[in-house]
Amino acid sequence: MSYSKTIVLTNYDGETFVVDEVVAVEPQTIEHMIEDGCANTSIPLPNVTSKILSKVIEHCKKHVETPNSNEKAAKADLKSFDFDFVKADQDSC
Repeated sequence: MSYSKTIVLTNYDGETFVVDEVVAVEPQTIEHMIEDGCANTSIPLPNVTSKILSKVIEHCKKHVETPNSNEKAAKADLKSFDFDFVKADQDSC
């Protein structure tokens, strides 16, 4: 799934991640940075490792791509994804 506008996220070691804006604004911190005009060419995330940032992007993509409906199957799938995601990534933090 691809959207029209992209945002560049740059982590502490200078690695860049090009992300669809709709995915990038899932975390409110990044959404507020964009709204406040702090996102000229790239949003710096100096305290975030590549491993963590890639996991956050994965999580945000899943939430954007899952239909926002009352469909029980979609809600159950997202709830299961979130549970497994948090459970599997406790070692990453």
